[in-house]
Amino acid sequence: MAIENVSLPFKLYCLTVMTLVAATYIIALRYTRVTSADTYFSTTAVCITEVIKLLISVGILTKESGSLGNLCSSLRENIVGSPKEMLKLSIPSIVYAVQNNMAFLALSNLDAAVYQVTYQLKIPCTALCTVLMLHRTLSKLQWLSVFMLCGGVTLVQWKPAEATKVQVEQNPWIGFAAVSIAVLCSGFAGVYFEKVLKSSNTSLWVRNIQMYLSGIVVTLAGVFLSDAAGIMEKGFFHGYTLYVWLVIFLGSVGGLYTSVVVKYTDNIMKGFSAAAAIILSTVASVLLFGLQITVTFVLGTALVCISIYMYGLPRQDTTRINIETTDKPSKERLLNV
Repeated sequence: MAIENVSLPFKLYCLTVMTLVAATYIIALRYTRVTSADTYFSTTAVCITEVIKLLISVGILTKESGSLGNLCSSLRENIVGSPKEMLKLSIPSIVYAVQNNMAFLALSNLDAAVYQVTYQLKIPCTALCTVLMLHRTLSKLQWLSVFMLCGGVTLVQWKPAEATKVQVEQNPWIGFAAVSIAVLCSGFAGVYFEKVLKSSNTSLWVRNIQMYLSGIVVTLAGVFLSDAAGIMEKGFFHGYTLYVWLVIFLGSVGGLYTSVVVKYTDNIMKGFSAAAAIILSTVASVLLFGLQITVTFVLGTALVCISIYMYGLPRQDTTRINIETTDKPSKERLLNV
């Protein structure tokens, strides 16, 4: 995707918001999962997040369409009149639903900082899916950074840091298994959705609406398959506090804000954002959850941050040498490689 010509302050704004949303979401979610033994149903939170994403997307599409008449026409054409497209978007809906539920499970068993570092395994997973599904190639530096990242995550998990301020029983192995599943889901769903987006000129917000409608159906099914008995006894909103609503809000905004970040920033800035989020999560984990920093944790985190930066460095592609002599359409195609 070409980076549009926008001001540096706006890019820094995007970077700052992305970093704060990512770090705060992980910390808040962790806090809501470990500070009370009788906690809320995570499946209901995932479902409500999908509903909020849908409402925001409809609002943005309304503004994009210009009038309610145009909005209704667009929805009738792309939602009611396109069952095949709805079915196509149900695939990432299911995968994202699994990913989001795994994030809740992982953060019930892993410290926020450990989760944040381990979750960066989504980079090699996404890279592999990109190579297999979109037939792209990675540079040698990118492959090196992938192996460095895996080494960093291994160091972080080698002697898991102990937290002392949690009130629920934790199992690091369950947490690591859950985050591994979330990583696989993130890589596949992200690349699949990108492929669907680039296969037509359909608006991003129309695609989001198609996906979130399917997502609501999928997550509602998950609610009643997993927690039907508990919900019938305690209620759909059992255990909800202001912090839980904060988690839902941040999850909704973070999911939608990703498209803005992808459009207006680049891989290097996203890499800095991921590294900054890791640092913020670590500091917060020390203060809020009694995280005990180990040498292997520090080394592993540093290795992960360096690998994220290396992965986002621009490729030295010889096809770009004569880019100024090509016609405008060809130039744009090269920039989108």
